[in-house]
Amino acid sequence: MPSRRELANAIRALSMDAVQQAKSGHPGAPMGMADIAEVLWNDYLRHNPANPNWTDRDRFVLSNGHGSMLLYSLLHLTGYGLPLEELKNFRQLHSQTPGHPEFGYTPGVETTTGPLGQGLANAVGMAIAERTLAAQFNRDDFDIVDHYTYVFMGDGCLMEGISHEVCSLAGTLKLGKLIGFYDSNNISIDGEIEGWFTDDTVKRFEAYGWHVIGGADGKGIDGHDADAVKKAIEAARAETERPSLIVCRTVIGYGAPNKQGKESSHGAPLGEDEIQLAREQLEWPHPAFEVPAEIYAAWDAQTRGVALESDWTVKYNTWKKSYPELAAEFERRQRGELPENWADTVATYVHTCADKGETIASRKASQNTLDAYGPALTELIGGSADLAGSNNTIWSGSTTNSADTPAGNYLYYGVREFGMTAINNGLALHGGFIPYGGTFLIFSDYARNAIRMSALMKQRNIHVLTHDSIGLGEDGPTHQAVEQAGSLRLIPNLSVWRPCDTVETAVAWQHAIARNDGPTALLLSRQNLAHQPRNEAQLADISRGGYVLVDGDGEPELILIATGSEVQLAADVARQLNDQGRRVRVVSMPCTDLFDAQDSTYREAVLPTSCRQRIAIEAGSADYWYKYVGLDGRVLGMRSFGESAPASDVFEYFGFTETKLIEMVDAFTAN
Repeated sequence: MPSRRELANAIRALSMDAVQQAKSGHPGAPMGMADIAEVLWNDYLRHNPANPNWTDRDRFVLSNGHGSMLLYSLLHLTGYGLPLEELKNFRQLHSQTPGHPEFGYTPGVETTTGPLGQGLANAVGMAIAERTLAAQFNRDDFDIVDHYTYVFMGDGCLMEGISHEVCSLAGTLKLGKLIGFYDSNNISIDGEIEGWFTDDTVKRFEAYGWHVIGGADGKGIDGHDADAVKKAIEAARAETERPSLIVCRTVIGYGAPNKQGKESSHGAPLGEDEIQLAREQLEWPHPAFEVPAEIYAAWDAQTRGVALESDWTVKYNTWKKSYPELAAEFERRQRGELPENWADTVATYVHTCADKGETIASRKASQNTLDAYGPALTELIGGSADLAGSNNTIWSGSTTNSADTPAGNYLYYGVREFGMTAINNGLALHGGFIPYGGTFLIFSDYARNAIRMSALMKQRNIHVLTHDSIGLGEDGPTHQAVEQAGSLRLIPNLSVWRPCDTVETAVAWQHAIARNDGPTALLLSRQNLAHQPRNEAQLADISRGGYVLVDGDGEPELILIATGSEVQLAADVARQLNDQGRRVRVVSMPCTDLFDAQDSTYREAVLPTSCRQRIAIEAGSADYWYKYVGLDGRVLGMRSFGESAPASDVFEYFGFTETKLIEMVDAFTAN
């Protein structure tokens, strides 16, 4: 039987060989954390390589994702569908082994990591998901949801501010089945960290309310001592009221005699000569990419994994017989499917909004929509970054999710925009939930990289972003969003909606909830928005992202394109001009990406190429809109930051009035 060190050395060898062959990568972290990973994966991790999507598997997150070869080696050795050829293709085009772990590319990878700290945040979300599902579906006699979330992290993860946001919240929520391993090797890319990172990590996490295993001297256990690692994991698993952090002292690049413990092993291949010396020091005499059969046999987790899932399935089927309705709901949520009556619920509410014709802020319309859709969606879980009363993210069916009430569907995130968004990514990745999180649109800048990650991973995460323009008013330019709408629209696979009234808001939520291949940003107003009258065809066309809202007689001579609060301005001006015999069309464009996805016939019908005179109107950055009006068109938009004043004064100052728009039309069409 191979020794633990030999099993760990298989990780080291595969990692340094793959990085060397790619001539790119990070061998140091995999070589330093190999002993920790060996104990965790062989003795504790409950997973099934034959079914990477087993519902009750433990989740493993490599937050220090630059050490991706650690995870790829583990997946290969334990029997996932990741053949040796893929390790040899590390960092090559279309391989299953990208430079950082990417969700959806490699079986067994739970989340995309690389932007440091976000994997840790995702893990917090996964731990919340596990505990909430357990509270909602477990019964006294059956624990059908019962798994751990394990996360590896490095110095870089703990330097990033998001680590403070999410670990503070994790301690408050008492996530006892979240276990983190801090790879304390004192090295980052620039060298020894004493010059820029001297935090007392043990005291820091104890202050968060974590259970910290820091060794007798507080500097960590020996991360290369399998017995010490095993003892620490046992202690962490025994603690049920607090998340646990195991501080592990390791040597980066362990086994490479001239580069171990140095930054030279962090982010570059070791070199052929150093690899040969490492093979000698590690007593690994095998050629590159060669692992002996007995080591593969000792690592293989397929038999154990199948048995674990089989035992769980027996328990699950017994539970299902006792609670058939609960089981049907659980299975629907795990499949990510919406309730059978979903289409009817939406249609009824959209028509109700059309009939009522309310003039209210779209943030309030959003809350009303949650009241209408929420009762049908037990998987809906949301929160706000300390702005619940402004974002209107609490609806009538909201119940608090806390350490004492884990079954709730509403999380109070505190002032943690970035952490909230990344945690919600973890909730979505775990499965069984549709998460949403609210803040002001201006603070999407704080959350930007997590929003980007939700788009990259194609996760159904709904970003509720209120106070969407200079219409915010008195709080002034620090809070008035100008460039945010346009920049969000530039993120691939992020669907951005800026609705103009209650009806468009209801349709926007419908699409956000139904969309299962990516996130949605809802940009919502603080100020009241007037209802826009529509016929049935127009109601249906909202779902196309852009549609004709107002039209003159015959082919249009001028098209006004608007979103959100500016649709009313465009509609009022168009009706005045049409009454004068002009032919002015208003296109409401609540979702540009959805409009762009329509077939050319529809897009031509809405924005005919024969009409070259076009003006776009949005109280945000003007530059984005030239793709629709052309270089010869006009944009009534923002080319500066806002001003502090009541909203009506700000709009007037920047020219968002009927008088100014008519002047622009006259000057434009006179040429």
